[in-house]
Amino acid sequence: MTDTDTTRDTDWSLRPWMLALLLGVAGLLIHYASDWQYDNVPPWRAALTGFLFFGPLAFAFTLVRERWRGPLAFALLVGAVMAGIAWRVARAEDHYADEGYWLAAGIVSIALALPLFQARFHRLRWRTSYDDTHFHVWTDAISAGGALAFTGLSFLLANLLAELFAAIEIEFLRELLREEWFNWTFAGVTFGAALGVLRNQLKVIGTLQSVGMLVLSLIAVPFAGALAIFILAVLVSGLDVLWGATRSPTPLLLSCAAASFVLVNSVVRNGDAEASGSRVLRWAALVLALGILPLSIMAAISTGTRIAEYGLSPERIWGLIAIMVAVAYGVAYFVAPIRGRMTQWMERVRRANLHLAAGTCVLAFILALPILDFGVISARDQLARLQAGEVSAEDFDFAALRWDFGDAGREALAKLAKSGNAQVAKLAQEAQAQTERSWPPDGLDGRGELTDRFAVYPVGTALPAGLKDAIAEVHVCRGEVVCRVYLQADDETVAVLGDGCTAPQVTEGEAVEPGRDCAIDIEPFGFRDGGWKILTGDPPAKPMSKEEERVSLLRERRAIESGAVTIAPSREREIFVGGEPTGRKFE
Repeated sequence: MTDTDTTRDTDWSLRPWMLALLLGVAGLLIHYASDWQYDNVPPWRAALTGFLFFGPLAFAFTLVRERWRGPLAFALLVGAVMAGIAWRVARAEDHYADEGYWLAAGIVSIALALPLFQARFHRLRWRTSYDDTHFHVWTDAISAGGALAFTGLSFLLANLLAELFAAIEIEFLRELLREEWFNWTFAGVTFGAALGVLRNQLKVIGTLQSVGMLVLSLIAVPFAGALAIFILAVLVSGLDVLWGATRSPTPLLLSCAAASFVLVNSVVRNGDAEASGSRVLRWAALVLALGILPLSIMAAISTGTRIAEYGLSPERIWGLIAIMVAVAYGVAYFVAPIRGRMTQWMERVRRANLHLAAGTCVLAFILALPILDFGVISARDQLARLQAGEVSAEDFDFAALRWDFGDAGREALAKLAKSGNAQVAKLAQEAQAQTERSWPPDGLDGRGELTDRFAVYPVGTALPAGLKDAIAEVHVCRGEVVCRVYLQADDETVAVLGDGCTAPQVTEGEAVEPGRDCAIDIEPFGFRDGGWKILTGDPPAKPMSKEEERVSLLRERRAIESGAVTIAPSREREIFVGGEPTGRKFE
């Protein structure tokens, strides 16, 4: 028996029963371990829950009849790692800014470690069979998906039976399904049983994998053609056309790179013997392999541009790391046809997959450890930008230091509050005094600075004091637009129109063409409570005491029951342009 032979599970009749029992007990224990309030998670409970969730799952996927000590040790290690990460996340509270990413990094690490362990990478190192590793990646994914589907179907049938028995006034099953402990146990039992059955049918799953990869490989041809056209279009038109089409191209580009990775491997498969023999598919896979690097580089440029404009933040650093991994895969896939001289490029892609999977696993594990604090790195970068004059005090995001960078951001904010620059100190102190995070309205981010081109109507009228500051808080007059302010007769309301369909961006003729490539935003403002504010369609509800609310509800109920429900004209107002309604209604 070879090393490769021993890495694949054999049929074991007791496996479904053992996994059902194992995961059922784990589910019940998770219920009791996770007894916490959402906003108050004791670290020890979080750690215990992490151990009970991930440890038994790892054991269920790796357990084989011939060997149980190795899988048990691996499961205990996985459980301990995730317990430590969960304990750290629970303790983080608001001291750190990116605790969710620690958990995600840990999950990525163990997800990559699982097929590597199953292929005995810990013993064979770089002699590990790629065929085995690739086999376990796909069979693990299919087994997990199938077990989840069976679990969902089991809950559906259980609820159906509960309603059936409830129809004859037998409420036991319905009441049981309302108990959280039962749901956790039932989920564990059904998932474990299904997983055990599927793990006993890996030969069938292997055949299903081959069929699935054949279907995926068919998509490679049109996707490769579209990708080639896209890259050529960007080379001809420049990156500006991409930035103009979307404000956040990085997720889109990385998603296309990931899709290319999957489609390439659907053609390359486990080995040359299983790789598609179609020349069309092989050339399509080659185009996709070469396309991953340009997509990753464009994503890097996009993120770099955003960092140059707004500086570092913990989220952007995590994004950079994802781009680094994508670029590493892109370089490996780009170099493979060069070093492999076309004939051996698929084999080089397979070896690169193994090396990069192991490297990404280690990187994710390191990122999940308490080694790097991206809040500290980001706060230092933001302070350096402010001190170097790269960003003005008016445009500096003091609120981000208060809320998004953890303790490091608040410490930096405290320093700025004592700054010798009076404006910086004032804005920092205002941010310190905030009791909740304030967010810019939808569409504000990425729209540019407030325009300096204002037109006030009636012509010759001055802009009311304080109105410009209120306009600056929203999106309507940002970017390359003319901000048109229409004062109303009551002196308390104005219509503000961000006119993007004017020279020099758009000619007069283009501005009136159907399907024009420009936009006009419009918002109503009103003078309320001593200041100018944007008016919304739904006025804020007046606060009521419990007694006032009770009286109001009683009045409403009596009116409903007495038939005092009528249709009457609305008191809403609407902005009209040239006598035509715009559809922008407000109170």
